[in-house]
Amino acid sequence: MADANDKVKDNVAGRFFVDSQCIDCNLCRETAPKNFKQNEDAGYSFVYKQPENDEELGQCKEAKEACPVEAIGDGGEASDLKSQNHRSHTLPVSE
Repeated sequence: MADANDKVKDNVAGRFFVDSQCIDCNLCRETAPKNFKQNEDAGYSFVYKQPENDEELGQCKEAKEACPVEAIGDGGEASDLKSQNHRSHTLPVSE
């Protein structure tokens, strides 16, 4: 299980992250290429863009489930794309 206290420095803030257990196997970059990139010098992958739609969200979830060392975490700032979108379109109710 990925450790939120052990995130690699290149991750962008948000729901998904990669921790230092990453072995740079390329699986996440193949599964969710719009969201994961490689730090070639350090030898690990990282989240460079959080998912912005259901397709990207599904790909990030798939990458997390398939990660052979469980280095991808899910549970950052925005816990659910749909909830995040819903909150941004909710208007306050006047009394």
